[in-house]
Amino acid sequence: MADRKELPRILCVDDEPRIVEGLALHLRREYQVYTANSGAVALKTLQDLGGVAVVVSDMRMPGMDGATLLKRVMQLHPETTRILLTGEPGRDTAVTAINEGQIFRFLTKPCGPDQLKAAIEAGVIQHRLLNAEKVLLQETLVGCIKALIDVLAITNPVAFGRTNRVQRLAMGFTENIGFKGFWQLEAAAMLSQLGFISLPVELVEKIYYGEALNKDEQVLASGTAKVASNLLGHIPRLEPVLQILSIIHEPQGAGSAAQEGMVRTGASILRIVLDYDGLVAQGHSTDVAVQTLRSHSKHYDINLLDQFATFIGAGVGADEIQELPLRIVQPGMVFLEDIRTHMGTLLVPKGFEVTATFLERMRNFGSGMLMEKVKVLVPAAKAVTPVQNGATG
Repeated sequence: MADRKELPRILCVDDEPRIVEGLALHLRREYQVYTANSGAVALKTLQDLGGVAVVVSDMRMPGMDGATLLKRVMQLHPETTRILLTGEPGRDTAVTAINEGQIFRFLTKPCGPDQLKAAIEAGVIQHRLLNAEKVLLQETLVGCIKALIDVLAITNPVAFGRTNRVQRLAMGFTENIGFKGFWQLEAAAMLSQLGFISLPVELVEKIYYGEALNKDEQVLASGTAKVASNLLGHIPRLEPVLQILSIIHEPQGAGSAAQEGMVRTGASILRIVLDYDGLVAQGHSTDVAVQTLRSHSKHYDINLLDQFATFIGAGVGADEIQELPLRIVQPGMVFLEDIRTHMGTLLVPKGFEVTATFLERMRNFGSGMLMEKVKVLVPAAKAVTPVQNGATG
């Protein structure tokens, strides 16, 4: 018999305990069955589990009906298959459930055990297909994007120096609030700087450090989103990523009805992360950066902003600032000052996160520069002791 931990996970939701207990009894031999007696409990269970293969929900429940619950499940866990049970198979009920929750099956009560099991088994197969597609996208598409950005960072460090940092911050935050495997946001974070490749390096530096732009520079800067869209528009399966990128600079709440759910959430998160990162790169402290965002709260999803502030606060004190010889910096460390040649040419901008690709490029800097000390932000797990750094003055 298969290990129960390997069995697909099913969540049954109904406000009548005897019904979910009966469902669990019928299904527990083939599945890991979890139950909830309300929409709110169901969403909390999904967050704790990190998602399930199938959610089976009753339609009529107090507080949050089944259609509303399945719509939320679609937004938070789009790979989860959604099945609705109802004792009133009216047209309006069906239309609401299908349009808002994008359900996989619509079953009427009383529903026989064989019919329910067949629907759930089809739902599990659908879940596996969606997960296989997600893994393919994550391991190929996102992997290719990472390689592309690493190459672009070599040629234009100012434009792409913040990409890894923004991606790490965005994904760390989303996982902290219960989103798992949000590859669309990960791709959007990595591609958020792509349009800057069309700008002169001097202009990118001015934008990066928050300097005032003249009218001509503002026109050039405003065209970066279109440049990115033109470069990415013909790549298959990037549609949700492009939708996220298209609205990150629009006022909160702008966009079409089709851009709800995952796209809206991704854009809201990326808007907060990019603006926060820009303020920190300009020398503001974490507290000042967060307060600045709060002072322009109409531009952000206030609930996400509150959660982000808590997330950022939770990390305070975990990292430390060190001054190390350039030759021993490690991936994950962040430069707190510009690295320039003796002629003044910018090699690495302040705020750049060290990557394995950068370490390869760094070998060409010359022994003299590699011995120079630089100020870096060091994650706690990568703290370097005086013995390790071997600094002698």
